Amino acid sequence: MVVPFAAGGPVDLLGRIIGQYLSTELGSPVVIENVPGAGGMPGSQRVARASPDGYTFLLGSIGTHALNQSLYKHPLYDAAADFAPVALIAQVPLVLVTRKDFPAENLAQFIAYAKAERAHLQFGSAGAGTSTHIGCVLLNQVIGIDTVHVPYRGGEAALLDLMGGRIDYTCSILSVAAQPIRDKSVKAMAMLSRERSPVMPELATAHEQGLTDFDIYSWNAVFLPKATPPEILAKLNAALSRVMDNPAVAAKLADLGLYVVAPAERSPAHLARFVKAEIEKWAVPIRASGAVAE
Repeated sequence: MVVPFAAGGPVDLLGRIIGQYLSTELGSPVVIENVPGAGGMPGSQRVARASPDGYTFLLGSIGTHALNQSLYKHPLYDAAADFAPVALIAQVPLVLVTRKDFPAENLAQFIAYAKAERAHLQFGSAGAGTSTHIGCVLLNQVIGIDTVHVPYRGGEAALLDLMGGRIDYTCSILSVAAQPIRDKSVKAMAMLSRERSPVMPELATAHEQGLTDFDIYSWNAVFLPKATPPEILAKLNAALSRVMDNPAVAAKLADLGLYVVAPAERSPAHLARFVKAEIEKWAVPIRASGAVAE
């Protein structure tokens, strides 16, 4: 399993949990290979060019298979055409969090204050072009503000500066923000997905707080090389589905702020449609942000 991000990060942790249980289902050890850099494109390209024998597959993400297609001037691959989609496996919502002394207790108060003080506010992200960056750009567009973006090398670094009061807010993935929220070292204003998260069900969504149908989340899925035979793809899909149905796996993912997608959303056909829709969805805010990567 190629994980196109650095060891120790959220996607790597997900990959190691899935790999452990997938090894049992397949009766063969699953070896994790981290290939970080360039938004996950080199590792993803490695899988796109691999032999279609089922022995090399990718743990992709919203970055590798949606954001990069619009963010980079010359993507290394076509996310919709150069892979065989296997299964959407997990999602994690984004959550709007502020420094703990931010003068707001809910989304309506956040919006009112942000509009009044927009010239002085800064938001952080896990890096230019990441879901945490583009997610906040989309939020800013919807509520009608334009604030200064401060990119970091990872979501954890952005949260550290938020806890230190050096930036004002972030649109963090819940897997990174959950513990600081529970520790009350930051304030949670709203879950930015359409539905409440089973990981933090007490936190109201932006939709519930007035931003109707606002829905931003990150996700992970498994892909094989494009020409992989259907029987190999079906075998991996079935094994992954059994892994995701394991209550122990769901519990471990919940600890990371992730939740398992419903069985109806795990088919290759669903993932193929989903990737195309996500590329189109995120192209608009990426272009509006002016974010470009070489």
